[in-house]
Amino acid sequence: MTSVRRVRADPVPGVGDTRARYRRILRFAAWHLAVTWWFELFLPRVGLGRVAERTRGKRMQRFAQHFHVLAVELGGLMIKVGQFLSSRLDVLPPEITRELEGLQDEVPAVPFPAIRALAEAELGAPLDQVFASVEETPIAAASLGQAHRAQLLPSHGADAGLKTVVLKVQRPGIDAIVDVDLAALRRVGGWLSRVRLVSDRADMPALVEEFAQISLEEIDYLHEAGNAERFAADFADDDRVGVPDVAWEWSTRRVLVLEDVAAIKITDSEALLAAGIDPAQVAPVFASVMFDQLFTRGFFHADPHPGNIFVTPVADSPASAAGRPWKLTFIDFGMMGEVPPNTRSGLRKLLIAAASRDGKGLVSAISDVGVLVPSADRAELERGMTHLFARFGGMGFAELREVDQREFLDFAVEFRDLVRSLPFQLPENFLLIIRAMSLTSGVCSSLDARFNLWDAVEPYAAQLLRDERGNIVQDVAQQALDAAGLALGLPKRLDGLVTRIEDGSLSVANPRLERQLARLDRTAQRAASALAFGALLIAGSVVRADDVVLGNVLMIASVVPLLHGLWAGRRGL
Repeated sequence: MTSVRRVRADPVPGVGDTRARYRRILRFAAWHLAVTWWFELFLPRVGLGRVAERTRGKRMQRFAQHFHVLAVELGGLMIKVGQFLSSRLDVLPPEITRELEGLQDEVPAVPFPAIRALAEAELGAPLDQVFASVEETPIAAASLGQAHRAQLLPSHGADAGLKTVVLKVQRPGIDAIVDVDLAALRRVGGWLSRVRLVSDRADMPALVEEFAQISLEEIDYLHEAGNAERFAADFADDDRVGVPDVAWEWSTRRVLVLEDVAAIKITDSEALLAAGIDPAQVAPVFASVMFDQLFTRGFFHADPHPGNIFVTPVADSPASAAGRPWKLTFIDFGMMGEVPPNTRSGLRKLLIAAASRDGKGLVSAISDVGVLVPSADRAELERGMTHLFARFGGMGFAELREVDQREFLDFAVEFRDLVRSLPFQLPENFLLIIRAMSLTSGVCSSLDARFNLWDAVEPYAAQLLRDERGNIVQDVAQQALDAAGLALGLPKRLDGLVTRIEDGSLSVANPRLERQLARLDRTAQRAASALAFGALLIAGSVVRADDVVLGNVLMIASVVPLLHGLWAGRRGL
């Protein structure tokens, strides 16, 4: 084997002015945050909320278009941010997700001479001393690196047990770009943390740090190689899953050599059908594999987009004997996530509650995993979830699209306060979980438009119940003890209740009614302030014609009720 010495890559010219890059990201963020504040916060406070509602769709589309241009021109982590936004089909409007989907495909490739120079510097040897051939046209170009198909020299291939491989090389200068982008994102996260509507839902600085950790791990290819081997070990006895082998001898922090496992792209329905594979049968298997990662193993692929998953036909395997002559092959393990045991337990409870259409259990589960804000009205949320399950539970996305929009509006009207309050927050370590589930749902729906996620959830939840019977017995025993304690203390509590009724000190809390009364009170205050403002302003303008001083005083005084009206509206946010 040719000896390999490690040397540092020479600085790559053309990385760009990092200060200008930093300023451009901050200018973009500051402008769009100011526009959002004006339309979504200020105008509704002065009674012009309908103006914001009428222009919201176009504004969101313009924002997505401008961000699209920014991401393509700057590359780096801006592409990754766009990917995260495009995968949030659950919370972001289609004006944003449609514009940003496919953003990764627009990343321009780095010229091969620059890739060759970096790879040779990392490997400490010319490429022709390691590879028999390397295709100069990349098979994939991403924001942080790009991949080329290659053939190892026979001697090296025999040592590694591989022949055809994929040579993955970082984009030159990406370390400096990532540092600048993270510095800009940290500044923007600090700005957002000062907005109460945002800070009540998520700890933005913590989310930026989570994103930073993910990004720094992605540009460490040795870390990715370790992830690939751990993932392979998790599914070593599972014939549904395949993972490429790693050629450790030729892998460094910036260069990674993997087995070439390219097969049929998971969403290529025509190629699947041509190979005799029904796409509708692939969807539930893929969903089940992802459920295993998230809810059982706790180590999951956080970037399961169609370019990272192949369907590999397998003629002679246990899978073919079971009537499934194919397996799912995962690649690109740079973005992996771990679910802590306590969070995994909460997610399992959430899955079981969703499968059994248990609204109360679902609220309890989302509270356990930290998604529910502490101040949420749990009783109202339980009622809303139960109602939602009763009407729409079990429907797939295709069926939901066919539901009369008036039914959704009726639900929104009935639970207006609940919908407006959005009693959910984004806890730490949840960024990748949400991304993985969003992409899983999207891939399954593209495989089968009629795919119903409930059909995949229910059997999996049933298996979880069977696996956790011991835990359920413990839970029942604990509930029995709690009930016994409650029964023992009940006479004393009843006596106290009777005493409070006799004293006239009993109060009954109705949070929904209290919110409505508070809203009416604020509306009345704002109306009175608006009336006083208008009266003083008109009086001042009339009097000013005869008495300039008095007219100016009245017009200036009109600012006081105006500010009071704005403050009364602000307290309701």
